[in-house]
Amino acid sequence: MGDRRVVHLVDDDEAIRKSVGFTLHTSGFVVQIYSSGTEFLRSAHEAELGCVLLDVHMPVMDGLQVQATMAQTGIDMPVVVLTANGDVALAVQAMKGGAVDFLAKPIEKALLLDAIERAFARIERADTRAAEQAKAQAQVAGLTPREQDVLEGMAQGYPNKTIAYDLGISSRTAEVHRASLMLKLGVQTQADALRIAFAAGMGKAPER
Repeated sequence: MGDRRVVHLVDDDEAIRKSVGFTLHTSGFVVQIYSSGTEFLRSAHEAELGCVLLDVHMPVMDGLQVQATMAQTGIDMPVVVLTANGDVALAVQAMKGGAVDFLAKPIEKALLLDAIERAFARIERADTRAAEQAKAQAQVAGLTPREQDVLEGMAQGYPNKTIAYDLGISSRTAEVHRASLMLKLGVQTQADALRIAFAAGMGKAPER
């Protein structure tokens, strides 16, 4: 990313584009402006990596739809969502979709800059997170399938008896698998084992 910190400002309101764009420009950011979500998506794959400042209430394609399309098409840039309405449901949906923050208009400069700083911090951590995930996945891959099952049960927060019951094995056998997987992972505490499990993507709620 270098020294350039690019903010992609997506808003159909010209007054917001001008005022927020000016604020960001004078704060040292490079600002790329789009008047619609579709305009942004057309060039997003070739766009310079940066933070996306995304309005929710836009015609044709609203901000949450743009956010969902970014996730579906592999446009991996942090999003800060803007709206004229303090809609809690939209805020929850945006945050579940991975938004860094949700800001209501009129936008306070301090809150805006803080959210964007956190967005860039997420970009800077991305390489580190990817390396941690790859290492954890390699560690988990070194376990037997049954040990992976026990570790998944641990990551789900299940007690040993529940894990044993779900796998159709005795509690003693589950304990043996647990001891073995911890030895292979090179950890001494359950907390350390869980950190590796979560980094590898385990422990997610099962799909219904």
